[in-house]
Formats: sequence, C-alpha cells, structure tokens
Amino acid sequence: MQDPYGREITYLRVSVTDRCNLRCVYCMPPTGIAPILHDDVLRYEEIAAFVQVAVEHGIRKVRLTGGEPLVRKGIAFLVHQLANIAGVEDLCMTTNGVLLGQFAGELAAAGLHRVNISLDALNPERFAEITRGGNVADVLAGIQAAREARLDPVKLNCVVDHDSSEDDARDVAGFARRQGLEVRFIRRMNLPEGQFAMVEGGRGGHCERCDRLRLSSDGWLKPCLFSDIAVNIRAQGYAEALRQAIALKPERGGTCQERYMHQIGG
Repeated sequence: MQDPYGREITYLRVSVTDRCNLRCVYCMPPTGIAPILHDDVLRYEEIAAFVQVAVEHGIRKVRLTGGEPLVRKGIAFLVHQLANIAGVEDLCMTTNGVLLGQFAGELAAAGLHRVNISLDALNPERFAEITRGGNVADVLAGIQAAREARLDPVKLNCVVDHDSSEDDARDVAGFARRQGLEVRFIRRMNLPEGQFAMVEGGRGGHCERCDRLRLSSDGWLKPCLFSDIAVNIRAQGYAEALRQAIALKPERGGTCQERYMHQIGG
C-alpha cells in the first residue's frame, strides 16, 4: 500500500482504550475528559478482523496503545488473536508500565513480541509530578518483569521539553545504559498547535518516511497524528477505510484539533 507521496504503509497503531491509570501532564487535562461510551469502543473481534484485512493490504507491524492498554480487561486475549494472524511480523505494545509487573508473563505467552515503556523521570517526586500521582517503583517493577518475560528489546520512551540534555532525561539515559535498554527521547507535542519534532533514538517525527496509520478505540482510522482526517471503519468497511485513509494521508503533519493525545495513542 502506497500513499500519494510514494510512502509504503506497513505500520498500524491500534488504540484499544482511551482510559488510563495515570494523568500525565503532556497527555491529558488535569480534570480528565469524558470517556468514550462503552458501546462505541471496538470489540476485540472487530480489532482482530480489521488487522486481518490490514495485513492482507500490506501492514506488517502492529502496535497496541491506549490510553493505557493494560487497563482494558482481557488484553492478552487480543494479543493472542493478533499473534495468530499470518503476516504480522512485529507485534508490540506501548505501556506506562504500571501494571506490567502483573501482565508481562501472560502477554509474552499470548504472543506479544516486545514493549515500549514510558519513563519520564527516575526521581519519585518528579515522576509523581509529571504523572499526577504515579509511583515510579511500579514502572521499574514492570521493566524488570518485561525483561524476565523476554519481551525484547525492551525500549524506554522518555518525553522531554526540548532534548535529552535535561536532568530527568539524563537520569533515564543513565538507567538505560546500566540496564542495557534502548531509550527514545520524544519532544513534548502539541496537537492543536502542530508542534512536534524528530524522535532522538527513534523514527517518529520523520514525515517524509512516515509509514503509519492509527486506529482509535472507537473505530476511526487516522492517516496522520497531526491531522483531523479520519475514516470510520464501521461505516466504510475495513478495506475501503484503509483505501481512503491511505489516499488522504497528508505529505506532512499539520494540526489536530478534535482529539487529545490519549484518545489517539500517540
């Protein structure tokens, strides 16, 4: 599948829920927002059926996101369904790690290949400030559980204001070196204002080689994070939604006014 600019689309990010057990300052307003209605959320069977069609059209990498994917009940069942779709070469998950200590082994057994874990600070007070009440010890336990479950490579995502020279980022980088983990530094984004940058240590932010589509938990397929363009897979049908989303993929990111970050999956 190629978009109008010749980019091969091989990567699908699937938001399984808009709910989260943290309230990170860069992701959600302090008061939270009204959650998506239960009846509007895609069933696991719908997600698996859509991924099957997407793979038939060239998708090779699938990443589960949220909100926080581990707060959705039975997430390992979905992992098992997706892991058994022929053609899914890379099945991964982005998580804040808080519940990973409980679920890492189950996820690995279900067929998950690897995880990216959010870690914006090691200092407990700073971590609690950024996440509005989170406990960094839970995340560190989740990282250890992921390593023991061999969800390799375990990668860390660290959100920064500007770059990796900041104090919190340097702490995270040092921790990653000591533990033999990979780390990516992601500059804080602003969807309504269209502020984003290339990721240090990763591929995000490179519009000219973007190979991604994003499926929201309520069934909207977005060709670009920084755009309000979206196609409803229930209304259009899976194959047609894919065709339309790819045909509408913009050359570069602009702004997104209609959704918060946690509703799209980053």
